[in-house]
Amino acid sequence: MKTRETLVAAALQVLEQDGEAQFSTRAVCVIAKVTAPTLYHHFGNADGLLSAAMEEAFAQFLAGKLAATQSTDPETALREGWDNYVRFAAARPRLYVAMMSRFLLGAEIPAARKAYDLLLARVGAVQAEGRLALPVEAAADLAWASANAASLLHVTAHQRGATPPDPAIVDDLRDRAMQAIIHSEKKD
Repeated sequence: MKTRETLVAAALQVLEQDGEAQFSTRAVCVIAKVTAPTLYHHFGNADGLLSAAMEEAFAQFLAGKLAATQSTDPETALREGWDNYVRFAAARPRLYVAMMSRFLLGAEIPAARKAYDLLLARVGAVQAEGRLALPVEAAADLAWASANAASLLHVTAHQRGATPPDPAIVDDLRDRAMQAIIHSEKKD
C-alpha cells in the first residue's frame, strides 16, 4: 500500500474509533507509522487529509451500494438501497456522522453525487412503471431523508451506549416512506 493510501486508511480508522471531533493527525501518524512531515507532504494539512478520507469513505459507501445484490423490481431495488444506506450508518456510525457533516457543509464529493444519482435512477425506474406517487425529486428527497432519520437512530443509540434501535421501528420508517413514494397499484 502506498503512503498516501496508508494515511487515508489510518484516518478512516481514527474517524471510526474516535469520531471527527477527536480526530488527531498524531493518531493517524502512529497508525500509519509515518512522521507528521510525511502526512503534511501528502495532504498539506489535517483538513486535506480529512477531505481525502471523506472521499474514500463515500467511495466505499458507493461501492457497497453497487456491489449489493439488487432486485430487478424497481420498488424492491429502492427498498434494498434504503436498507443498504441504513446498514452502512449502523455499522460505521462515527464515520457516517463525519461523512454527513462534510456533505452538509457543502463539500463536493463525486462518490456522494453518484450515490444520489443512483437513488434518482431507482426512483426513475419506479416512475417508469407508473407507480410513483410523487415527483421524482420529491420522492428521492423523501427516501434520502427517511434513510437519514433511521441512520440517526443508530448513531444516537451508539453515542448513548444504548442498544440499537428496534428493527421494527426502522422498518416502519422505511415502509411509511415507501408508502408515500409508491402507489400500491400501477398507474397508466
